[in-house]
Amino acid sequence: MMRALSAGYAAALSEFRLEFSRAGAYTCIVLVLLGIAIDSALYPQLLGCFALARISVVALTFGIILLMRGAWGKGRIQWLTFAWLLLPQIMIAVMIALSQGVASIYYVGMTLAMYSSGIVLAFGLWQNLVFGAVSYLLYLAACAFHAGRVELSAPFVVNSLFLLMSATVSAVFTFYNERARFMLFQLKAEVAAKNIELESTNKNLADIKGQMLQQEKMAAIGTLAAGLLHEVNNPVNFCMMAIDVAMEQPAARASPMLVECLSDAKEGMLRVQHIVSDLKTFAYRKSGARLERSHFLFERALAASVRLVGYELKDVAVRCDLPEDTLVSGDEAAITGVLINLLGNAVLSMRKAKRLPFEILVAAAWDGERLRVTVRDNGPGISPENLSRVFEPFFTTREVGQGLGLGLSISYSVVERHGGTLLAESVVGEWTSMHFDLPRAIWEGR
Repeated sequence: MMRALSAGYAAALSEFRLEFSRAGAYTCIVLVLLGIAIDSALYPQLLGCFALARISVVALTFGIILLMRGAWGKGRIQWLTFAWLLLPQIMIAVMIALSQGVASIYYVGMTLAMYSSGIVLAFGLWQNLVFGAVSYLLYLAACAFHAGRVELSAPFVVNSLFLLMSATVSAVFTFYNERARFMLFQLKAEVAAKNIELESTNKNLADIKGQMLQQEKMAAIGTLAAGLLHEVNNPVNFCMMAIDVAMEQPAARASPMLVECLSDAKEGMLRVQHIVSDLKTFAYRKSGARLERSHFLFERALAASVRLVGYELKDVAVRCDLPEDTLVSGDEAAITGVLINLLGNAVLSMRKAKRLPFEILVAAAWDGERLRVTVRDNGPGISPENLSRVFEPFFTTREVGQGLGLGLSISYSVVERHGGTLLAESVVGEWTSMHFDLPRAIWEGR
């Protein structure tokens, strides 16, 4: 953790140093040029010489700024910063040597450079100490050159003390500035980590909320299905018995049309029985996320889902391409629910695009011990920006009031609990495919 934090801090500090070094270099150029006014006021006889020195420093500093823009310069930003900071110190030392030596006011410029290196620029402690030492040695050399030797006069001692004090204060500032920058970066890293953790918590809460809503919906549908089974089956059974009795009557046998009508009525009653039975199997389940594992035929779950969404599938051609063996292991009701969601979404998207003919292909094939299932429609497809979000809880492209955006999210969780993955593929304007896989049924002792 600390190693990753240190690496991140080093990268951030590199960008910080680059930004402030550039800004400091431009400021240095401005200050060096403004110093011409001081030269003209204090040493007009040396103005030409000093102006040449200042222009040379400005040119070299600008060249260093250009080097900072390349990859080579960015990798050596501390050394380049040290270089352009040292240029004005060398210039000031030359001016001190050529003007009044110890009595020259230009030593103040050296102290300003020292303070800026420790307070403003992101120097390291050792770099600041070296910069302070080099700056003082330049001052010492300038005074010795002017006088021919080093004189321990009162002005020299006072100026030296000021320079050494500036170097010391700058080094202390550098040390604590570095600590403050690291602590600030550490705090930002902790806040970023907390934000990521909070986003994960919010996502988990959204998933839990979606599952709770789905469980409440399933409980309500289950209660309704149980009531329907009781209330509908009795009259359906009476109708079936009545139809059977009517078909045995001589008058019915004598009329082929009447026999055909009675047969159609009986077939309709059988369909009602199947729909109620499928609805009960799908919805009347035990609460909780635990799977009711059993062995079942995938084709049976598919047939049940097609019957349950039969009204929506009017004018839709559903083609199936299944292997002979579709015996899988899992929760049949849950997989039926997944298929209902996938078929319902496919129908809605196709009808929204109004591209005839409406076709859905449900294909499956064995891949080792997994049954790979594909549900493909010829609808308008899903845009790339939405394709990566279709399994997010509460994400929907439908109008308000037409869905909660939980169907695919819950279906994803169901498939995941079966050890598989629900994936989406699409080409805008052509088709959308949903893929998931189920485990093969393995009998005990096999």
